[in-house]
Amino acid sequence: MKTPARCVVASLALCLLPFCAAHGKSRKKKTSTQGEFSYYMLVLSYAPDFCAQPQGKKDPQECGSGRHIGFVVHGLWPQGETARGPENCGPASPVSNAIIQLTLNYIPTESLIQHEWASHGTCSGLSAADYFAALRKARDSVKLPPALNQPSQQEQFSPAQVESQVSASNPSYPATAFRTSCYQDGELEEVRICLNKDLSPRACGPSAGECRAASVTLLPVR
Repeated sequence: MKTPARCVVASLALCLLPFCAAHGKSRKKKTSTQGEFSYYMLVLSYAPDFCAQPQGKKDPQECGSGRHIGFVVHGLWPQGETARGPENCGPASPVSNAIIQLTLNYIPTESLIQHEWASHGTCSGLSAADYFAALRKARDSVKLPPALNQPSQQEQFSPAQVESQVSASNPSYPATAFRTSCYQDGELEEVRICLNKDLSPRACGPSAGECRAASVTLLPVR
């Protein structure tokens, strides 16, 4: 007795269902962004210039007069080699008060600590405790020259001069491990330091960006 062709097709489709389901699960796992990145970028924001920008919320813990804050940690960002890294890989539970207290000397506001964990820390593949421990370790490994970190008067440098000064203070780092970013008005936004996943220094990739202005302004600390 011959089996109708449509029955053969239906039977074949039923046999393939488990394979398709398993294959779908495999693809989903493969394309997960958590922990999938090429390197870290330690991002140091220059507080006086940030606080002088007209847009954005300015927390007095960072921008209040008399704080004398120069560079602060903006974050430790997972990066792709040639493109921006993953963000918001959640879910993100609130960072504990114990971690916040350990981190406030690096990131001056609780709101930014929570934001960085949700936006970038959740993509690191680390727990909150390990992520912020890595952030603190990365920052402690980088030295900033006082002329950049605590200027008493307004300074003007080319982006290359900023990078070369930071490089000179960190001779064990390749010169190409440092990048700058700037605001549209030419004020310095950030110094960016590129690190391997084990936090050893490395050259920055194209995704690290670069300030294209001829010169950048550093306002004095206040």
